[in-house]
Amino acid sequence: MSQKVAVLGTGKIGEALLSGVIRAGWAPSDLLVTARRPERAEELRARHGVTPVTNVEAAKSADTLILTVKPQDMGTLLDELAPHVPADRLVISGAAGIPTSFFEERLAAGTPVVRVMTNTPALVDEAMSVISPGTYATADHLAHAEEIFGAVGKTLRVPESQQDACTALSGSGPAYFFYLVEAMTDAGILLGLPRDKAHELIVQSAIGAAVMLRDSGEHPVKLRENVTSPAGTTINAIRELENHGVRAALIAALEAARDRSRELASGNN
Repeated sequence: MSQKVAVLGTGKIGEALLSGVIRAGWAPSDLLVTARRPERAEELRARHGVTPVTNVEAAKSADTLILTVKPQDMGTLLDELAPHVPADRLVISGAAGIPTSFFEERLAAGTPVVRVMTNTPALVDEAMSVISPGTYATADHLAHAEEIFGAVGKTLRVPESQQDACTALSGSGPAYFFYLVEAMTDAGILLGLPRDKAHELIVQSAIGAAVMLRDSGEHPVKLRENVTSPAGTTINAIRELENHGVRAALIAALEAARDRSRELASGNN
């Protein structure tokens, strides 16, 4: 890295991003971090060799600022940063629901802002990060954001108008799969399996299914039909899922997540 990048409010996702870019070959000396607690900042220094600074120091010295604080804390952070962020700094927001206009209105005129929604598989370099430009972000700014977040997974550019939907689908998405695995594990126990064996069966099945979805090029309906033989076990299970409205419940759940993302954008915490 020839530029300095600062991660502000470095929690789990921020730390996953740091470790990912370091594994990708970036020098820890080019990475700055801020944290609410001094002991957390020192922990990051010891673990990754990065430099802890204050938010103001990060704003003054970093070329790219990645803001990873909670949405409800973003306004306070911007109030602190605004007097110190030159208009040529790239600001990347990882806060759910907050539009790029929120940042543009509070920072120097012309400041380039990129909005990114990533997810927790960044911890294992399998994130899905969705990237949208603000008014002043150029193709180079987007490419730089993709370089950073590409270190921990896959990236996808979308119009900002689709960000709330992406937050519902992939930002929150891992939790839905964990919830499903939890329920299937309970079912396995009910059917007489020990918890550890049920867990292993389900997790490997999930990994195998995900790889098939990614690599086969087949539509999920086709892949499901390949498992669903006439009058067999799978079709009986699918019938019960449909009888209990699982498909409709998933659609309603994602709509609720999207609506909450919009509420966060409006300041309704």
